[in-house]
Amino acid sequence: MSVFIIAEAGVNHNGSIDLAHQLINVAVESGADAVKFQTFKADKLVSKNAPKADYQKQTTDASESQFEMIKKLELDIDAHKELITHCQEKKILFLSTPFDHDSIDLLDNLGLKIFKIPSGEITNLPYLRHIGSLNKQIIISTGMSNMVEIENALEILVDSGTTKENITVLHANTMYPTPIEDVNLNAMTTIADAFNVRYGYSDHTLGIEVDIAAVALGASVIEKHFTLDKTMNGPDHKASLNPEELREMIVAIRNIERAMGDGIKKPSKSEQPNLIIARKSIVASCSIKEGEVFSKDNISVKRPGIGISPMNWDSIIGSIATKNYQMDDLI
Repeated sequence: MSVFIIAEAGVNHNGSIDLAHQLINVAVESGADAVKFQTFKADKLVSKNAPKADYQKQTTDASESQFEMIKKLELDIDAHKELITHCQEKKILFLSTPFDHDSIDLLDNLGLKIFKIPSGEITNLPYLRHIGSLNKQIIISTGMSNMVEIENALEILVDSGTTKENITVLHANTMYPTPIEDVNLNAMTTIADAFNVRYGYSDHTLGIEVDIAAVALGASVIEKHFTLDKTMNGPDHKASLNPEELREMIVAIRNIERAMGDGIKKPSKSEQPNLIIARKSIVASCSIKEGEVFSKDNISVKRPGIGISPMNWDSIIGSIATKNYQMDDLI
């Protein structure tokens, strides 16, 4: 099964339905499997006095609160319906991360089959129970989490009604952008081994190298933020890929998938013609008369590999020549 690639539009629409439509078009043109937004009601998500993260202060108006910033990024139900229709027309899957109970119900009522749980909700018991009770496909991010918290979240989801087979766990780091030394990509396979679940990677680093490495390590899902323009105002633009980078990432991932192969070591179709060119055969190293004994003094190994393999050297040494040979003749 191919890697499921989520182009994370997030809130990079800046509250504009027109920009949201443009983001969908970019995701489609890039070859992503899904485009994902975020669904929330600001008054259900943060208190009016909640501070911004440092990276948000650097990328948005530092004087406004987190509530004021987020309020401008809401998409109402009509916008959701419009974007879902667009995705259906373009044959790309619409996803959105809910951040509150009303948003969970909204997305459920809109018919979403996959629910994405963000890193910040992994310790939100009522939230996890709500999503778990739907028994949908779940993708859960684990930024800022330790193994005990991941284990607890998985138990809650399963106890609430979701089968473990329907859960994919994404390793993540919740810093925008993530310093490369903080990625700890090996933790992704640690999660997979510990909990026996499908796994993947939600990436917030700059560039595409880590996503490609994650696929080589077996990630079944890759999630990556993208934007129309990194210079736009908004909390996540600077840590997102531009359209060309998104395309490059997806092409690279698909190439890596093909390169991984089936794991069976055998000559490939493309290299088989080179077997006779690169390998060697046992040949006469000088003139040999019929009846002479083959020895290391009168035979050697040279290309091409169309004669007796050098792996049969020991069986040839000491045997008798049944005909005359000139130098470089195949034995």
